[in-house]
Amino acid sequence: MKKMHHTFALSILFFSPFAFAADGDPATDMIWLVTASALVFLMQAGFALLECGMSRSKNALNVVMKNYMDVCLGTLIFWALGYGLMFGSNPSGLIGTDLFLINDSDPSTYGVLLFQTMFAATAVTIASGAMAERTRFDAYLVGALFITAVIYPIFGSWVWNADGWLAKLGFIDFAGSTVVHSVGAWTALAGIIILGPRLGRFDKQGRPRELRGHNLTFVALGGFILWFGWFGFNGGSTLAASTDIGLINLNTQLAAAAGATASMLLAVVMRRPILLTETVNGSIAGLVAITAGCATMLPVYAALTGAIGGVVCTLGAQLMLRMRLDDVVGAVSAHGFAGAWGTLAAGMFYTGNLFDGHLITVQLIGIAACFIWTFCSALIMYFAIDIVMGLRAPAQHEQRGLDLSEHAEIGYPEFDSGNIAYTAARATNMDLR
Repeated sequence: MKKMHHTFALSILFFSPFAFAADGDPATDMIWLVTASALVFLMQAGFALLECGMSRSKNALNVVMKNYMDVCLGTLIFWALGYGLMFGSNPSGLIGTDLFLINDSDPSTYGVLLFQTMFAATAVTIASGAMAERTRFDAYLVGALFITAVIYPIFGSWVWNADGWLAKLGFIDFAGSTVVHSVGAWTALAGIIILGPRLGRFDKQGRPRELRGHNLTFVALGGFILWFGWFGFNGGSTLAASTDIGLINLNTQLAAAAGATASMLLAVVMRRPILLTETVNGSIAGLVAITAGCATMLPVYAALTGAIGGVVCTLGAQLMLRMRLDDVVGAVSAHGFAGAWGTLAAGMFYTGNLFDGHLITVQLIGIAACFIWTFCSALIMYFAIDIVMGLRAPAQHEQRGLDLSEHAEIGYPEFDSGNIAYTAARATNMDLR
């Protein structure tokens, strides 16, 4: 038995990529960066499950397809154009001018490109859930391409490019509360304004009607996967296998737990049902909120940031309903409102320099710049898409379900009332589009 224990311990050491690596070893750093990239990529599955579960069964396949294809097309366009605009030489402080179509570069650049590609995919897929159940598939993908190629990387160049104008001001956004999550949320807000609410979402007096998702188990599983992937999202943003990862990921865990707990307690205080969807979104809001300051906060402030993020998310979702804005998954409140709060908190709770007026002012400037650039450019983009090709699916398709009308497939054929029409159309090779 003792020999077996020794063998097991030696095998762990042998297969561990960090077992014999010295701190700062380039190979170890690359192993961690690529591993973190894989964790962030897994978040796509989390988004797909959460958004699919919060949608009705007749649109389940369409939601998953949007999540699947925006990362595929986004990967190609970010490699070709977006990465250069974001991280290329930036003498103006506004936009990168090289590093397009990277094909022959320093090996470390490939790892950074891979990691940043996953961040771009995360930003763009946020909009898919908010705009679900009434957005045409092809129109959505056109918008996703433009966000990945232009909207996201240009704002990112202001913050994460060393020569960006916000970076020079000292703007703090370690892993992207604003750069990734608020950008995704503000594009989603523009999209749902152009689209309008789903059929039947509000009555004639503007009061919201419940259009409940079809699979809350998917929502919970998606939330867990997102939470898991976030350890790569935040921890990987060190771009190195350093001891800083411990604090970063502890703060990530504390904020997520506090966000869910605060959301639940708020429901109790307000004497409202404790909903799974709100609780999961509370944890996501906590994760979004801590993403900006996870490397520069002490744990007690991380927990506070996450808790306030969960409250902001719940109240923000109620505000959206009062404004008759139909966000299917609560993306704007979880990623936009909580992202703005977390970015401000990164300046308020900066370790060793708490509540510094200059830091807070810079953070507010960055939050405002993100909203103005992202929301305005996305509003113009979606308006143009709507004029040229139509952003919203026809009412008949929305009633039947986008699985059938957009893809000629059904996620749940044995339960779907449209299955008869689907079978007849397949038998006659009818064009369901």
